[in-house]
Amino acid sequence: MGRFADSKVLVIGDIMFDHFIWGRVSRISPEAPVPVVDVQTDNLLLGGCANVLNNIFSMGGQVSLAGVVGNDAMGTLLIKRFKDMKVPTQGIVVEVDRPTTLKTRVIAHNQQVVRFDRESRRPIAESSIEKIIDHVKNMRNKLGAIVISDYGKGVVNRPFLDEIRQLLSDRGIVVCVDPKKNDFAFYHGFDIITPNHHEAERAMGIEDMNGAEAGKGVRIKNAVKKLLNQLDLRALLITRGEKGMTLFEGEGSFVQTNFPAEAKEVYDVTGAGDTVIGVFALAVASGATFKEAAFLANHAAGIVVGKVGTAMVSQKELKKAL
Repeated sequence: MGRFADSKVLVIGDIMFDHFIWGRVSRISPEAPVPVVDVQTDNLLLGGCANVLNNIFSMGGQVSLAGVVGNDAMGTLLIKRFKDMKVPTQGIVVEVDRPTTLKTRVIAHNQQVVRFDRESRRPIAESSIEKIIDHVKNMRNKLGAIVISDYGKGVVNRPFLDEIRQLLSDRGIVVCVDPKKNDFAFYHGFDIITPNHHEAERAMGIEDMNGAEAGKGVRIKNAVKKLLNQLDLRALLITRGEKGMTLFEGEGSFVQTNFPAEAKEVYDVTGAGDTVIGVFALAVASGATFKEAAFLANHAAGIVVGKVGTAMVSQKELKKAL
């Protein structure tokens, strides 16, 4: 952790704002059988891959961002927020005919009442891909790790990933992917992917990975080994909610390491995956092994799920937890 401040990570993916409206409910609407929320306050938090960046930033790492925003008020506000944090914005492309992704959650008594999204999920323009690739090309000699954060909003598409693979094929940069696609072959050739257990179940055709049925462990190991070999991955890190996390490493001999959940109380899992991959990537960029990085990421996730809303963890909080 002492080397975090000297370690550089580039986060690429879907940039968005998480808008939280906080209030309380004391009556039902006379117009329809829905609760009336008496709004107390609201706030705009960095979301999507910007939340990954925020976690690395909070840990004291050197972090920059590449992705796409719209030519609208939310896009302008996001870029201003990054500049206020002194985070480089050269990798952010503004697309004129695309809205900046905004997810609005209405929360009353710490319970989400409704969520509504403003977004486009179509692939980003070819010109935007070229600009992001040029930025990665300019940055690659300075980086210890790259995070590709796929939220399914159009940045992480096949042409883009093909360009990234070709660009980094001869570099020693660890590329960590937070997947959204059900077909993990999409992420072939990168170092590690970090799905939650639901995403891993769909990708490997295994039901209830968190279950304890006899023989389940052997089936999971065999499925993971096959996946690592087919996709030429170095490792798979599966986040398993209240069961913690499991790291499968496939280089040389196959190794499985289980990390029990560290959370004392779980209030909100929003953004926990962003914390995991952000802390993991920063730790690896600082010289940690995958196992050491997963250990730190697991403790960080245990802190963040104890907070309500899209949250982040500071290095001070992590040191205290350790």
